[in-house]
Amino acid sequence: MHADTTQTTVVSELEAPYSLSADTVAFYRENGYVKLKQVLSPAVLNHYGPILTELVFRLNTLTKPMEERTTYERAFLQIMNLWQEDEQAREFVFSKRLAKIAVDLMGVEGVRLYHDQALYKEPSGGITPWHADQFYWPLSSPNTVTVWIPLQETPMEMGPLAFAEGSQHVEIGRDLEISDDSEAILAAELQKRNFPLNNTPFELGEVSYHAGWTFHRAGPNVSDRPRKVMTMIYMDKDQVITAPRNRFQAADHAKWLASVPVGSHPEDALNPVLYSY
Repeated sequence: MHADTTQTTVVSELEAPYSLSADTVAFYRENGYVKLKQVLSPAVLNHYGPILTELVFRLNTLTKPMEERTTYERAFLQIMNLWQEDEQAREFVFSKRLAKIAVDLMGVEGVRLYHDQALYKEPSGGITPWHADQFYWPLSSPNTVTVWIPLQETPMEMGPLAFAEGSQHVEIGRDLEISDDSEAILAAELQKRNFPLNNTPFELGEVSYHAGWTFHRAGPNVSDRPRKVMTMIYMDKDQVITAPRNRFQAADHAKWLASVPVGSHPEDALNPVLYSY
């Protein structure tokens, strides 16, 4: 198959809708996450995976040895807004297929991009401690969701994402940054409250969506290859920016929301609407 034919095929797949059953939507709303099989074909992952990987390793600035890193630094290489760096990365991030799933799971009219984020857990990379993403975001509504896209099959030894089912409904640990402390405190609290844990491998083409306040973690990567994951964070297109409640939200307000005024909506240049009914 010619390169341009492949390009046309994968682009059209990224635009094509993926149908969700009513049960799937109900599961997401009750549990704060859902795992979906065969969302992306091997062809799409084989095409975009190397493009995203090349960008990650080219843009990465974290080069110190693993033993000198903090728990957070050991968890993954983290590169944001690849869509601004490369036209094909932008095609992937702006996928209508993936954005429409976010719209339908949340039951909103449309979604904007908050930002994208590659998360590459290197061989011997450590745990990703328990945390909730929305701790970092100066956004007023809980209508936020992250799609977590492994670019390879992800067995247990590579550290797949794990979710505390239903934890988006409780206001525990919402003041904890991702750290050894968040791991210890939240592990104890989630266990005490008997939240079921979904900690299972990901097949090739399987992705997950989790709400901004759903607690999640990942194990270490004890395999001999990097766990390559691409994520996009979506927010209700009518999301309102709120006054930052911690230094991380202040930084996010400047970097991912272009410091637009508190009380207003994000703007299209940095936070484009990716799907709307």
